Amino acid sequence: MTITKLLASTAVGAAIAFGSVAAQAADLTVVSWGGAYTKSQVEAYHKPFIAKTGTNIRSEDYNGGIAEIKAQVEAGNVTWDIVDVELSDAIRACDEGLLETIDHSTLPAGADGTPATSDFLEGTLYDCAVANIVWSTIFAYDKSKMADGPKTMGDFFNLQKFPGKRGLRKGAKVNLEFALIADGVAASDVYDVLSTPAGVDRAFAKLDTIKSEVVWWEAGAQPPQMLADGEVAITTAYNGRIFNAVAGEGKPFEIVWDGQIWDLDLWVIPKGAQNKATAFEFLNFSTATEQLAAQASYISYGPARKSSGPLVGKYHNKDIDMGPQMPTNPANLTNAVQSNFEFWADNADQLNERFNAWLAK
Repeated sequence: MTITKLLASTAVGAAIAFGSVAAQAADLTVVSWGGAYTKSQVEAYHKPFIAKTGTNIRSEDYNGGIAEIKAQVEAGNVTWDIVDVELSDAIRACDEGLLETIDHSTLPAGADGTPATSDFLEGTLYDCAVANIVWSTIFAYDKSKMADGPKTMGDFFNLQKFPGKRGLRKGAKVNLEFALIADGVAASDVYDVLSTPAGVDRAFAKLDTIKSEVVWWEAGAQPPQMLADGEVAITTAYNGRIFNAVAGEGKPFEIVWDGQIWDLDLWVIPKGAQNKATAFEFLNFSTATEQLAAQASYISYGPARKSSGPLVGKYHNKDIDMGPQMPTNPANLTNAVQSNFEFWADNADQLNERFNAWLAK
């Protein structure tokens, strides 16, 4: 279900501050993942952009994928202007002609003057997409309820040693990788194994071992709530959502980085967006050095620009160094897998079809 919300307070504030300019400005519809992640974007991107331009921003939440973008473009009724997507979805949507192309030369230079094409991390700029963050899927538990908690991905699948319900995102992506890591496959070999029929069978066989104890989640805000409610003992989650629950809400949760799957989120502009010019303006503004660094003070996702790194400091309202909380911190990468966007762009449909059939058994 898509949850639509108008950022009334910021939009009204802009209207007061800018008078008739704001009243006449077209709304910009920015679509993202909700919860703590969208809050970080509102604080670091939306509010400063509203203050600078007087544009009203309408924020909408979704659960990922390209189905809604495709439906809007094919119907010739595009209501979303700019969307935060995962890398494999950005590649697929671009290949299918659903997105506007982006001229990287128009992106702002880094704060130190470095051209954008050199300042963005390698592998973060694409024909139809510009990255903003590096994030990961990890697993976590409530240490107040489990003093000697799990340490490895194998422990996540060990129901005897660590009994209780498990939370998993409802879909094939990430779960198949986790299953293979838990079954002894080296992080560096995961996609080689998963590229074979036997490897896929092996992953599903490992998921079979915990299937009866799984509670499925779809929205990023769900796993921390499931942990807090005691609905699950251990859950996979987006690392920033668990960090926010700990730093922002005081929850006694512990992140386990072993086997983390790290990925990128990127901005894309659907083909035929009604406010395309404003969408490009927002894209350029939000991926500037300062804005990306500002977002990292609200949530523990790494900025996609090199020049943003030195500007990342403390959590916005507590004395917590953000650097060690990032997926890209060397200590967190000892047994990590970079999500293979090419693999998922090519295989998402068939593996999700098999996953759904497996789920229905």
